[in-house]
Amino acid sequence: MNAENLEASERLVNAAYVRQGAQGRRAHELRLRTLLEQGKCPEDGWDESTIELFLHELAVMDSNNFLGNCGVGEREGRVASGLVARRHFRLIHGIGRSGDISAVQPKAAGSSLLNKLTNSIVLDIIRLAGVRTVSSCFVVPMATGMSLTLCFLTLRHKRPKAKYIIWPRIDQKSCFKSMITAGFEPVVIENVLEGDELRTDLVAVATKIQDLGADNVLCVHSTTSCFAPRVPDRLEELAEICMKHDVPHIVNNAYGVQSSKCMHLIQQGARRGRIDAFVQSLDKNFMVPVGGAIIAGFNDAFIQEISKMYPGRASASPSLDVLVTLLALGTKGYQQLLKERKEMFSYLSSELKKLAEAYNERLLETPHNPISLAMSLKKLDELSGTAITQLGSMLFTRQVSGARVVPLGSLQTVSGYTFKGFMSHTNSYRCAYLNAAAAVGMSKQDVDVFLKRLDKCLKALAKGKNHGEDAPVMDEDKVGPEVEEHDTNAAEGNGES
Repeated sequence: MNAENLEASERLVNAAYVRQGAQGRRAHELRLRTLLEQGKCPEDGWDESTIELFLHELAVMDSNNFLGNCGVGEREGRVASGLVARRHFRLIHGIGRSGDISAVQPKAAGSSLLNKLTNSIVLDIIRLAGVRTVSSCFVVPMATGMSLTLCFLTLRHKRPKAKYIIWPRIDQKSCFKSMITAGFEPVVIENVLEGDELRTDLVAVATKIQDLGADNVLCVHSTTSCFAPRVPDRLEELAEICMKHDVPHIVNNAYGVQSSKCMHLIQQGARRGRIDAFVQSLDKNFMVPVGGAIIAGFNDAFIQEISKMYPGRASASPSLDVLVTLLALGTKGYQQLLKERKEMFSYLSSELKKLAEAYNERLLETPHNPISLAMSLKKLDELSGTAITQLGSMLFTRQVSGARVVPLGSLQTVSGYTFKGFMSHTNSYRCAYLNAAAAVGMSKQDVDVFLKRLDKCLKALAKGKNHGEDAPVMDEDKVGPEVEEHDTNAAEGNGES
């Protein structure tokens, strides 16, 4: 209420009570003012009443919510279902204009303000997570793969002769298809085996740039977050190679915001060499519904070019979801989630190692991968030709999601390209293995239940039995909050993300 309405209220309710109510509202408004003035994520998370008040204030600034509004255009924010309107807090106009996803809409001051604030808060969180010199970012209502495609299409205008993208191999379909969809030819650089780890072949990357000619290379497309035994690319060295040859560098940082190691690699790569943009998923890093990503970089002009490449207006849902989430968590809450994720990674690593040794297997040594782990299945593979795929089916039947069982010698064709040893990131890895990951939001209960069910499956297979189809989920096995590190499940193992 404004001052006039409060004064009018005093005619109906004791003035002291009204003043007390006004003071309570001012506490909410002070939070809103601080957010608008600073454009940073609050240190302490907001309560739901403050968030809802804020969203309501934004919504009434949009023309579709004006009292007496008369809309005679083709896009007036009309919504047939009240349920749909409430689901979106009546923020119906979306974000951006036809020529720029970051532009302000004349009809939608509230939605435009939401868009600007979300981008500002997300930029603050990226800096907090470790990339301190990032200068610009924006939320895009597309998942990581299509967001990478948008980056490649923007580079096309800068490098019209280029037709190749150099890509250190990672067996995950969407990042590969992002290059094909953009109309470029991926040049696959096979990884080199160092101990158990699959690492970037820097010599092969530099040689390929020289062989193809730098002007014919659109960019190097590198990766941070990945499935063990693949580890993050050597970003610092790749960034130096790109700077030396004047070749752009786009980083797939899909679920890397939750990892201080991944973010440090990006920061160091930008400091020592060239990184033009890095892309990360909203759902994997901030626990919101699938459908959004953040495109970030160190050059404001280039990031603005990418935002202008997006055709038409866009859904505000991903921006709204991440804004509400970060306001509720605050920087303290998000940092606590990151701390707990590291603790769960250590716990999962130690417990999975114990279980592996109990079955004469081993936890593969992949110290450069801060999120994903791999346990060998060599003995199980020797036991039976079908034991590996049986294990995947048994885990899936027991409601274990996110684990990946990787057999030897799989062939997979993706957009006309055939990969040997698909899912293992190399033509021929030394053993079959199982992946598990500690992602943000994972709990100790998730780890314990996973290990218990994996143990039961391995015991059954060792006895030559597969009870996967009819095994009930016992009460003591009930799983906690689901953690879906990849869209790949244990039964399908198809490399999607």
